[in-house]
Amino acid sequence: MAHPLSGDLDHVLECTRPMWEELRGRRIFVTGGTGFYGCWLLETFLWANHRLGLDASAVVLTRNPDAFARRVPHLAIDPALRFVAGDVRDFDFPEGEFSHVVHAATDASSYVAASQLAYLDVIAKGTQRTLEFARQSGARKFLFASSGGVYGRQPPELERIDEDYLGAPDVTGPGACYPEGKRFAELLCVLYAREHGIEPKLARGFSFLGPYMPLGGRSAITGFMRDALNGTTIKVNSDGTTYRTYLYGADLAIWLWTILFKGVSCRPYNVGSGAAVSIADTARAVAKAFDRQVHVDIAGTPDPTKLPERYVPSLARAESELGLYQTIGFDEAIARSVAWYSRRPPAMVNE
Repeated sequence: MAHPLSGDLDHVLECTRPMWEELRGRRIFVTGGTGFYGCWLLETFLWANHRLGLDASAVVLTRNPDAFARRVPHLAIDPALRFVAGDVRDFDFPEGEFSHVVHAATDASSYVAASQLAYLDVIAKGTQRTLEFARQSGARKFLFASSGGVYGRQPPELERIDEDYLGAPDVTGPGACYPEGKRFAELLCVLYAREHGIEPKLARGFSFLGPYMPLGGRSAITGFMRDALNGTTIKVNSDGTTYRTYLYGADLAIWLWTILFKGVSCRPYNVGSGAAVSIADTARAVAKAFDRQVHVDIAGTPDPTKLPERYVPSLARAESELGLYQTIGFDEAIARSVAWYSRRPPAMVNE
């Protein structure tokens, strides 16, 4: 039976083929391997491993290997992967040497507002624990999945936010733990580079879509997809003027592997799309992806005296230094995502 993502995986391999030789015969360690980032990284790692005969392997830390095996059985049974149970804050270090570490735990979709102190603890202690593991295991290259949230609120008059912008999250705000935690984790990466010679690669992610993203998560676009897949009206609980950009999962994998292999140590790179789209237009684009009529209900009315809020990255650094660019357009990304979720059981659509 053909892999449902074979076209995407072939595309990622074609865009990254020369870089995979760095992992030939090597062993890598991955945290957060069961989330959106992690699933795309594991899928593309295995695809390259098998197609190129790399004889590489990965140890993947997860809180619940059995639950992951039920959700994604084809990954769980692959002999090139070994899943170990543990909490990222205090996991037992796997024995032996590792060449690369990918720290993709604590993404935004796992945010739990009811326990902000615990969530901040996971980001801070988890990153330090994973860095310490990299040091002791001999791994030098370390990919940290950071966030565009580290810049704080983007001024609406600023069209795109680049890596040199010196804004910061409002620590008094209700959602400060995630972005401020990521800022502190980046500092930990820099300190481990200075004091222990590790080469952290900092990937500041913005907004994404695609297979493996929970449709019950915090992203507006996944909520729109869930509404449409369930046959209900797409509801926009705002005036719809806020601008976001969305990068498809296959492109995300290309960017993350490239940053790990080729990025400059301790130099942050924005990861995302450069095509800004309003929330209202996002909802309409999702509705148009279906072969039946899907209604869109926008709750608020735009205020013509206010500039729309923005969460839009500048990608000039990644483009000029690493040759990275978006290869899958917004409408096509929606179409591929809708097609993938349409084949999922109803329980997954409503998760």
